[in-house]
Amino acid sequence: MTGTEQAFAAWGAYDRDDPFPTFAAARERGPVHRVTLVDGHDAWLVVRHDEARAALTAPRLPKDMQAAMAANPEDVAEGLPGPAFARHVLVADPPDHTRLRRLVSAAFSVRRIEGLRPHVQTIVDDLLDDVARQGPDSRVDLLASFAFPLPLTVICELLGVPEAGRASLAKQLIAMLSPTPTPLAYAAAKMASDAAVGMLTALVETKQDAPGDDLVSALIAARDGDERLNQQELLSTIFQLIVAGHDTTTSLIGNSVVALQLHPEQLETLRADPSKMPDTIEELLRYDSPVPHSTFRYATEPVEIAGVTIPAGAQVIVSLAAANRDGDRYREPETFDLRRDDLRHLAFGHGIHFCLGAALARMEGNLALSSLFRRFPELRLAVPPGELHWDHGDGLVLRGLSELPVIPGPAFARLPADSDGL
Repeated sequence: MTGTEQAFAAWGAYDRDDPFPTFAAARERGPVHRVTLVDGHDAWLVVRHDEARAALTAPRLPKDMQAAMAANPEDVAEGLPGPAFARHVLVADPPDHTRLRRLVSAAFSVRRIEGLRPHVQTIVDDLLDDVARQGPDSRVDLLASFAFPLPLTVICELLGVPEAGRASLAKQLIAMLSPTPTPLAYAAAKMASDAAVGMLTALVETKQDAPGDDLVSALIAARDGDERLNQQELLSTIFQLIVAGHDTTTSLIGNSVVALQLHPEQLETLRADPSKMPDTIEELLRYDSPVPHSTFRYATEPVEIAGVTIPAGAQVIVSLAAANRDGDRYREPETFDLRRDDLRHLAFGHGIHFCLGAALARMEGNLALSSLFRRFPELRLAVPPGELHWDHGDGLVLRGLSELPVIPGPAFARLPADSDGL
């Protein structure tokens, strides 16, 4: 293709319930395409695996949105929540990214995350007890009852958000992350964004005065020699962790339940060997990632990918979901297969921006699905699959169900804390 050919107009306006045929068509036409996003901005889209993996680590495709906006104000949309929370690891480049990630990683350690496992299991069990109390034949929205409150509770407890303020914060986050196709919808999202900024600012002020054993307090105290997080970096990091720490995991759980319900033979494979749950999570992440596209990148100078020259200043979008179903990389890529040999994928990104919360998401997904299918072995969808809609999120970076109606069926008792299995 030529550098001026526009292969796909209004990228992001595809069928959100099943975008994969569109992704396949894009891969078939080539690895890189010039597109117009639904917000009207032009971008260059990378859809095949090897090219996507290379783009995720290309030094000439940095992520500093503030620098990009200053250089190309007409080509880059600011988005929400705006500059107050726009200085975290996801939108910074080295050397700032190196410093920020080092400071945040010190507080967001594997030891801290693994230490949460028993408590996360208790949260899972309590939520499933609530589902069981609704009755075996009741229609339950598994998203609202389980998939949403689980990661929200976990990340709020990890950060130290008081229980009394979580429902209000969740309401604002839902509104802020909703699609904004009209000026009125954008105004509502902007109002919710401003409210979330205010709530998290107040949280930081509280923890500065009275620190506790929580991640916000740890981030406030984080030091690397004389370096520390400034106020904007601190607020931005907390915001990024709370959004990434709940919304994507909610979608991971919801998408996974649907995939397993639509592939009962795979669910039976998992029941026969519960030790395959970690591998199952990896295949689910590949097959139906909650983050179908990477976040913002731009070209600081002309960049050639697969023979296509991306001009300086252009916005670049990497389609993780399209890359994860590339037939040149995976055998029968459109098939959900728990026996797949190669479980590597790009759902968490690649390189220095690899998802900081990957370990937490994997742990929550493992405990959530293991417990759900053991407690409710007869769980089934309450509606035909065609009535499920993936209209939560912005449709580009985030993709999740708006509702997941199920009939839980008879409930088994929760397992003792040291037990395993489905």
